[in-house]
Amino acid sequence: MSKKSKRPFRPAGKVSRLTFTDEERADPELEKPLKKAEKAADKLEKAQEKIPKKKHINKERTFDVKTGKAKVRLYFEETDKPKPPSKLSHSFKTIPQRELLNKIHKEIREGEQDNVGVEAAHKTEQGMEFGARRIHSAYRSHKLKPYRNLAKVENQTVKVEVNYLYKKSLRDNPKVSTNPISRWQQKQAIKKQYMANRYGKGAKSPHQTAKNTKTAVKKTTSTTEKITQFVVRNKKGILIALGIGAVLMFLISTISSCSIMMEGGFQSIVGTSYTSEDEDIIAVDDDYTLLERALQARIDNIETEYPGYDEYQYHLDEIGHNPFTLASYLTAKLQVYKRSEVQDELRALFDEQYSITTHEEIEVRYRTETRTDTWTDEEGNTHSDTYTVEVPYDYYILHITLKNKDISIIADSHLTGEQYEMFSVYMETQGNKSYLFEGNIYAPNMGEYTDYDIPPDALTDPAFAALIHEAEKYLGYPYVWGGSSPSTSFDCSGFVCWVLRESGVYNISRTTAQGIFNQCAIIPPGEARPGDIIFFTGTYASSGAVSHVGIYVGNGMMIHCGNPIQYASVNSTYWTQHFYAYGRLD
Repeated sequence: MSKKSKRPFRPAGKVSRLTFTDEERADPELEKPLKKAEKAADKLEKAQEKIPKKKHINKERTFDVKTGKAKVRLYFEETDKPKPPSKLSHSFKTIPQRELLNKIHKEIREGEQDNVGVEAAHKTEQGMEFGARRIHSAYRSHKLKPYRNLAKVENQTVKVEVNYLYKKSLRDNPKVSTNPISRWQQKQAIKKQYMANRYGKGAKSPHQTAKNTKTAVKKTTSTTEKITQFVVRNKKGILIALGIGAVLMFLISTISSCSIMMEGGFQSIVGTSYTSEDEDIIAVDDDYTLLERALQARIDNIETEYPGYDEYQYHLDEIGHNPFTLASYLTAKLQVYKRSEVQDELRALFDEQYSITTHEEIEVRYRTETRTDTWTDEEGNTHSDTYTVEVPYDYYILHITLKNKDISIIADSHLTGEQYEMFSVYMETQGNKSYLFEGNIYAPNMGEYTDYDIPPDALTDPAFAALIHEAEKYLGYPYVWGGSSPSTSFDCSGFVCWVLRESGVYNISRTTAQGIFNQCAIIPPGEARPGDIIFFTGTYASSGAVSHVGIYVGNGMMIHCGNPIQYASVNSTYWTQHFYAYGRLD
């Protein structure tokens, strides 16, 4: 493994920046690099401000001349929180634990066939472990984001500030700029001196940095001139030697390593790619979607299939799947598959993913009935008395429950260890065919989740501030069909229900996107405000008109459970085409 040079960050909480004289600001040659340097420094300050802070108590001892006594004052000082351990070091810590877990799972798997209860419990445990690993990874990514951003901005700042010093040195030493070798050595010397002054033990002020840079440039210029003179005097011989060396190096490297490099690169691409034809992968996913639509049609007609009930109560997970998860599962298990060859496998997987059950409940209820009693007295007069009574009767309720077990959970328990490793690789690379399911919002986002800074004035509303505080805890969490809590991750409606309930803004039980819509008052788009709910239709084959839901945060943005949980513009082409309505919960 090659070692990379490491550069320390700027001191925590501090951002030093170059300063410029009025003469430098007025120089047209320096105007462009100067502005870039100032802009980079501004970005660095903002990135530094977003690093999480912690407070600790400091002591300050003072001496009162009049009383002759010493005083100690306690005060809080705010410093940056240190960056959490790297993913690599974290992985090294967990390797022994994973090896132990794999060994335990293997031993259980060998004997579980004799006991159905043990097998079911084992599969459930493996699924929970897998979900927990995915969620923990997403949570770590979210925590590390400000540090990653600071490192990125830090590198950009170093680049533009070194470039400014280089341009300034060219202005002060015009003779050097005519020679390519001189220019390269000059820039390296400037960068070395810059890094020493900025990050070394004896870090100097910006003015001292400029002074040291100027000295380094003069030394470089003198050395370079000597080298240049030698090259000019021996130009012909040097060119012949370089030419022969280049030819020899090319022949040797071509013979010894070209075939190895090509073979290794080819195997790397093939080993992480879907091996079936694109047409078959897409057609198989369409077939699976047809099975899901048939299931949805059955749910839509459940009251015809089971007539005569007083009430039907639906407890439904959302119907749908991540197309890359299906393709990764089939590739890991079958390697290469054709549409006509996997229909039985699709049906078995579908029956494993979805389970629909019905349950009859009989409640004893009471209705009010009016009754009249008539009688004749001793004198032959007829009398009547009208009154009401509560009469018991049986009230029949049919509960319809649909469970959606994510294919990734099934993969963890249905694939061998080697197959599951390949499944994970395919999921990570999307089979090197990310173009297959473009436009499908439930296909995983290979980049980082989209973040957004809520305008401060919107956060003056306590209810909305509480809503966002809860929602942003789960940025980066993956989309999991049927998920409704941090332990399982979320689907779109599960996320919105959880945030509304846990923030204390609105007490809502777990329901679908359509169920949330049914509890809202419809709001015209022009009157939508932060904290309202936004609904979409036609994103997949849903039971009702509403198929997707998010929380509107103002300025044309929403936070929602796509894949992963992230911010998104509601004015994009996709969301505009599928927009349904805004709603408000009172």
